[in-house]
Amino acid sequence: MNPMVEKIHWLGHASFRIEADGFVIYIDPWQLGDSPEADIILITHEHQDHCSPDDVAKIQKDDTVIVTIETCREKLKGQIEIVKPGDSITVKGVPIEAVPAYNLTKFRSPGNPFHPKESGHVGFIITLGGQRIYHTGDADVIPEMESIETDIALLPVSGTYVMTADEAVQAAEIIQPKVAIPMHIGRGIGSMDAAEEFKAAAPVPVEILSIEA
Repeated sequence: MNPMVEKIHWLGHASFRIEADGFVIYIDPWQLGDSPEADIILITHEHQDHCSPDDVAKIQKDDTVIVTIETCREKLKGQIEIVKPGDSITVKGVPIEAVPAYNLTKFRSPGNPFHPKESGHVGFIITLGGQRIYHTGDADVIPEMESIETDIALLPVSGTYVMTADEAVQAAEIIQPKVAIPMHIGRGIGSMDAAEEFKAAAPVPVEILSIEA
């Protein structure tokens, strides 16, 4: 196992806590239990299961920095850094890249994707311990993945709003991470079976994490 995987805690759905290099970093915190306070919080987009002000408040301290997109700003308080796809910033010495996240094949209605490209939603690439960790955000397999370089990829597998397990296999083939971790399941969204389907077919090593409280 990549040693960094042991520092990645899956909190269900698309929510993670990463504890490395002396930092506690959350991505899309949602439905948290009793959790450590955050140094940095990354929020991919404004949907309530990703941008949850109540959950942010549970882990926020005076010097917590939130990195997110403009449409989340009005929902949140504190130190907020606004990014858009293509931006690179450094927060507390941690390099963070915001990358595009959008749908090509998942629609609310014909021609109306759940996550339109023009909405400017993001995924993130974080560099910790010399490892690049890529959280796709809510996305399908998109052309921008061709240029992603990462050691660990957190890939959605549930379908409906994001890529299916089969599509996640395609994404893993394109990105070629050293290890992939399935997500966007659990907490009542998607089936845990999708993680096993992904692992069975993926062209890269896969670690299925247990959901932590």
